[in-house]
Formats: sequence, C-alpha cells, structure tokens
Amino acid sequence: MPRTSPRLPFRLSGKWSHRLMSLQALYHATLFVALRRLARGPRLPNWSWSFETAIRFLQLQTARAFDMADPAEGRAYESSLVFHSPAVAKVEIEPVAAPVSGHWFRPRASASGSSRDLTVLYLHGGGYAYYAEAHANLIALVTLATGARTFAPDYRLIPEHPFPAQLDDARAAYAWLLARGVRPERLVVIGDSAGGNLTLALLLALRDAGEPLPALGVGIAPWTDVGNSGASMRDNEAYDWVEKRMADRWAEWLCRDADPRDPLVSPIHADLQGLPPIYLQAGDAEILYDMIRAFAEQARARGHDTTLDVWPGMNHDFQAFGDAIPESREALARLGEVVARHVP
Repeated sequence: MPRTSPRLPFRLSGKWSHRLMSLQALYHATLFVALRRLARGPRLPNWSWSFETAIRFLQLQTARAFDMADPAEGRAYESSLVFHSPAVAKVEIEPVAAPVSGHWFRPRASASGSSRDLTVLYLHGGGYAYYAEAHANLIALVTLATGARTFAPDYRLIPEHPFPAQLDDARAAYAWLLARGVRPERLVVIGDSAGGNLTLALLLALRDAGEPLPALGVGIAPWTDVGNSGASMRDNEAYDWVEKRMADRWAEWLCRDADPRDPLVSPIHADLQGLPPIYLQAGDAEILYDMIRAFAEQARARGHDTTLDVWPGMNHDFQAFGDAIPESREALARLGEVVARHVP
C-alpha cells in the first residue's frame, strides 16, 4: 500500500521515478504561476492562484504522460501524484469484477444528499486512453450532487482497443444495470470528455437497437467531434490542460477502422430524433468549447431537447474542483437540479 503523509495534501504512489517527476511538475507549476502572476496578473480574471497552479500542474502532468512511448506507463505516471479529495471520503466505493468490471459509488449515510431511487451510469473521460485514479474525485462529486448510486465501468482503452470496444462495454454495463432491476426511467447516463462522447454514442446505439432509453443523458465537456473542429481547439490551448495534438492522436487511435464522421464516433453528425433530453456543461476557455456549442445549437435547431450551460473563464472538467471554486460548486449544484427535474 502507498504511504500517505497527513501533512501533505496529496498522495504519492508507484515508481519512484514517476513520483519524482510529479513532484518536480508540482514545484515547477507553483513557482511558474507565482512569478507569472507577480509580473502579469492572473491568466484569466476569475482564476485564483490555487486554481491557476492546479491547471499548470495538470498541463505538465498530462503532457508528460502523453509523451511517454508506452501508454501503459503514461497511465501509471498520471496516478503517481493524486490530491486528496473530500468528495471521495463521503462516498463508499465498491469494486465489481463480473460480469462487468467497474466500481459502485454510493453516498455515505452521513453525506448530504443521501442515496435515493436513482442510478447513474458514469462513463469516465481521459481521451479514451487514460483512466487516472484521480478521476474518482469527479465521479464522487457527481454522485454527491445527484444523490444517486453510481456505477462507473472500466471500459477498454485505446490504442489497445479501438472503436467500438468502448461502446460495446458501455452497452454491456447498461444492459447489466437493467438486468439487476434498474428501471430506465430512474436511470441517467453521465459522462465527461471522452465519456461524454460515449454517453451520446450509447444513447444513439440504444435508440437504433430499439432498447429502453434512460431518463436523461448528461455530457460534462463532451468530445462531440473526433474530427476536432472549431477554432477553440487552438485558441484555448493556453488556458486548457489538454492540447489539440493529444486529441488528434486519440482520434487516430480510436478510429483505426472507423470513419470519424460516423455518428457513433462523432455525435455532432447524429440525428437526435427519439433520444431523451440531453444536458451539457462546458467552459468557454476549453479547447472543446466550439464543438460542444455547435452540437447544442444543431440539436436545438432540429427540435431536440438539449440544454447547454457555459461558465466563463473555465476550462476542461472544471467541475472536478468541487468546493474549491465557485464555478465548480455552481455547476455541480445545477447538475443535481437538472437530474432531479428529470427524475423526480
């Protein structure tokens, strides 16, 4: 078991070389942001020192993991330094090995918003290539915001398993939940980033197969177009912790034998007729912003019940900051309100 120091706000684990690289990245981020803010002020007006430092650290960590020749080593490196999460301490996490692999997240009895008759199928982000240990924080935050019991499957990753492996695994997890007695009208599918892409693809696949649909689909910063369209892919790189070159490579890995314009790969090209309502969240400082906005505008123009809420100055998956920033608190609260409205 990795050692945890009560004096530190983070936990180190894995190879010592990875730990040292992570500590170096944290030191660099802290010093860089301090000097930059002294000279030029915050990068964006609503960025606090701690938020900007965290974003700089994420930029360094994500780039180093991405640049490693072996994706498996990059995944291990991403989890070598994980900040402690108050949200994770408020949920019970139970592993599931068969017939599907994943984890249940349930609010503890002492947590606010105790569990109710609602199930969330949560599809994690990570460019379809990563599932960092720190992602448990965002899943726990969504679990607490909705008051739901949440199942997060461990779907297969790229480049080892290109499309449609992830969609097959999501469909298997959905079918397993229904077989356990979960009613579709009490089920919400939520995903962030690549998991938001997978959420939309799952809704389309279920509709096309004539299977029962969930009450609501939710995309947190969803990757709606693996063709990576939109000027924000370049214009927002300075503010986000994900780069266009990363999204381009992940798209290549995902679409080894698939057409990037296939609606099950790029939902921006999909006909949404017959789908349940879709709720989306984004920040206008993330690289995916233009494609998310385009997806929502197209959906509404074609008469689909799609809602997009945007937070100024926020970047990718800012909801993961929980109570640390007001924008994250507001986004999670609004997410809970929308889910409660559709699954009363």
